[in-house]
Amino acid sequence: MKLIVLRTGDAVAPVAARRGEFFSWIRREAESVWNGEWAEHDVCDLDAPLPSPSDARGFIITGSSSSVTERAPWMLRAEELVRRIVAAKVPLLGICFGHQLVAEALGGKVAKNPHGREIGTVEVRVKDESDPILRGLPSRFHANYSHVDAVVTLPPGARVLGATDRDPHAMYAVGETTRGVQFHPEFDGDVMRGYVEARAHLIAAEGLDPDAIHAGAVDAPHGAETLRNFIRHVVL
Repeated sequence: MKLIVLRTGDAVAPVAARRGEFFSWIRREAESVWNGEWAEHDVCDLDAPLPSPSDARGFIITGSSSSVTERAPWMLRAEELVRRIVAAKVPLLGICFGHQLVAEALGGKVAKNPHGREIGTVEVRVKDESDPILRGLPSRFHANYSHVDAVVTLPPGARVLGATDRDPHAMYAVGETTRGVQFHPEFDGDVMRGYVEARAHLIAAEGLDPDAIHAGAVDAPHGAETLRNFIRHVVL
């Protein structure tokens, strides 16, 4: 069986030109624990038939510069796929936009984060250390973030796994097979700094300090470990 990465958008252009796209970064961080086949499917392409839940051992949904609040046709179609994957109890991990898409598909609510933009290397406080994707991690760890929207209402039955100062729903679980992380476990420090550079004018316009955020952007190995733990303990 294979892992299917559902592509919901592109990385910011300057970083993509230099480092590639989300799919390659996810593979880089996960290849030590997944020796099976990989596939990528662009869910934004309405002309391409969606995969079936039975087509993969697990699914990962990428980040995107789009907003779940747009309710675009491709998003609604992707949400229906999410519901089918969850109903089939096939492992599913949503990253950033994917985290939000899964929440919205399952009855949660996504909106502009009332606490403002969250970008850079940020401390996550673990709320449920018993969850398998947090196995072996400290009670506080750092992860790399870039988002404006957030899950403001969790789906029914969801469990909070982690929080930050700006996001009380930074990580969640639904059942045994579905997880969402608002951060990017696939971002290393170089990618994170590239995002801060690309968003510097927006960061400054919102009253934040892009230079300080850039200086603090580093590799976040514990954040990346949540992706590997998802594969180790939920997919396998």
